[in-house]
Amino acid sequence: MSETLSEPGAVKSDAEALLSDELLAFLGCRTPDAWVAWALENPELLLIDHAQCEKKAASTAMSLLYRYVDQPLLLTKMSQLAREELLHFEQVVKLMEARGIVYRHLTASRYAEGLRRHVRANDPERLVDILIIGALIEARSCERFARLIPHLDKELAKFYRTLVKSEGRHYEDYLMLARHLSDAPVESRIAFFAAREAELIQEPDTAFRFHSGVPA
Repeated sequence: MSETLSEPGAVKSDAEALLSDELLAFLGCRTPDAWVAWALENPELLLIDHAQCEKKAASTAMSLLYRYVDQPLLLTKMSQLAREELLHFEQVVKLMEARGIVYRHLTASRYAEGLRRHVRANDPERLVDILIIGALIEARSCERFARLIPHLDKELAKFYRTLVKSEGRHYEDYLMLARHLSDAPVESRIAFFAAREAELIQEPDTAFRFHSGVPA
């Protein structure tokens, strides 16, 4: 297993070469090796929770479509994103079926809620925070796909390579929308959420999930 690159400015591994420098700098830390090992020990849970994450991502995009009907650019981007996330959900479920893995409900990790508890109450600040969180979730997903690719079978590695590209676009769209729809610079807010996200990624968890921290 490759050595963990704990600092955003560290030299990229071969898998991380799939990721832009901007995306890696956006994240407050790299995924620890302990999580990668945990994922490889739980291949069924990895795919089941991955499917659940794709479905949640589509749901988040749809909720923004319904709530912010006066934002044309957001409507266009979220409509595109929801369609892509549902396609990814279908693809993961198909992979699971071919591998004899039964899709079932899993309890959510503390990751998303750990970020959303800091969302401000009123718009436009509320929307900006939600968009920044969306960018972080998509960026972390890209980074974790890249970390996993060298250790996966050819079929799953190929699939995850395609996801790195599409989820990377989603990260860029969320971040662009946050900047576009904010009345003030968002860099300090990005830094705040990136720090909270890095804490969640590096803290111990008792249950493995796609966005869990390290094993307790």
